[in-house]
Amino acid sequence: MTDRQPTIVCLTSFLKGQEFIRECKRQGCRVLLITVDKLRDADWPRESIDEMLYMPDLFQREDVIHGISWLARTEHVDRIVPLDEFDLEMASALREHLRIPGMGETTVRHYRDKLAMRMRAREHGVLVPEFVPILHHEPIRRFLETVPAPWVLKPRFSASAIGIHKLSDPEQVWRTIEELGDKRSFHLLERFVPGRVYHVDSLAWNHEIVFSEANGYVSPPFEVYHGGGMFCTRTLPRDGEEARALREADQQVLDAMGMLRGAMHTEFIRADEDGRFYFLETAARVGGANIVEMVEAATGINLWREWARLEVADARGEQYAPPPRRDDYAGLLVSLARQEWPDTSAYNDPEVVWRMTKKQHVGMIVASHSPDRVAELLDSYLRRVREDFYASLPPAASATD
Repeated sequence: MTDRQPTIVCLTSFLKGQEFIRECKRQGCRVLLITVDKLRDADWPRESIDEMLYMPDLFQREDVIHGISWLARTEHVDRIVPLDEFDLEMASALREHLRIPGMGETTVRHYRDKLAMRMRAREHGVLVPEFVPILHHEPIRRFLETVPAPWVLKPRFSASAIGIHKLSDPEQVWRTIEELGDKRSFHLLERFVPGRVYHVDSLAWNHEIVFSEANGYVSPPFEVYHGGGMFCTRTLPRDGEEARALREADQQVLDAMGMLRGAMHTEFIRADEDGRFYFLETAARVGGANIVEMVEAATGINLWREWARLEVADARGEQYAPPPRRDDYAGLLVSLARQEWPDTSAYNDPEVVWRMTKKQHVGMIVASHSPDRVAELLDSYLRRVREDFYASLPPAASATD
């Protein structure tokens, strides 16, 4: 780098990452936002954006490469950062084409393709549930004969629990595969492991985890998404056996996947049967569903902000270290609501530090020095929210539904 301030291109198909954008500007960067036409009037932090550019969508590879190459005629682009998981592949293709530092297409595949990430994890000694790609029929038959039901059929490139099917009969599996037609190769079949699901939210710098928080879902995301439950998660006791094991496993996953720097959201399940932690999936992004706000309530660390700081530090050739953290505890609860604008004023415990303001939704974060107090409040609020506000919808078939 010269004395010129870095130019950061933020790429996103969804409204998110506002704090990332603000922090890049606070760091003195020139900030360009590339997004889609339908978000032209969305609530972007426009005071922190030097220029906004719009495209019909960000999934047409050649069109986007042409567009950003045109931009590069007059802009010296230093970094391209996707703010949403579905833009990871496009960002990596742009980096490869323009020869810009950052995660390339091969490494991004480990974070987007559920088959690639499982194979990579297994090759590096990370424990994963048994799985088989939906490709050659004979391995699928052997899998169904040797791996006990139930099984889950997963899209390789989706996010969250979108498009996942839980199946318990071989005929049902083959019927579902047939219905997929030519899309079958974009799926995998995996043993369903009953147990408790956890997530580790972390920051990486030079292949090392420099910040991490181990958290536990109250209900597995699959059950919430397909069963119409409430999304709820909380900080684990930091000196406990679970948190220590999860932090070690998170570094193992980072080593396997090859991330140099960035944010990572990784999920594990502790099997009821043997008590071991199995790797489920990872993403090269911050956690969704307001997990960032929960982590900040517990630690004072905003993951969007720190992700921006480490990207800018790398662009400048500087070192990065996260700021000092708190070691409080926090819990998050989010639900669809029957009311258009739910009134949560009756939830007035002093530990309530954040409330969601979103149409047809209710959400709160509680924070305390005590993990037991957080657990107590979440248990109470889950019952109350179910009575006062709770609503459900059928699961979406895709991320854009």
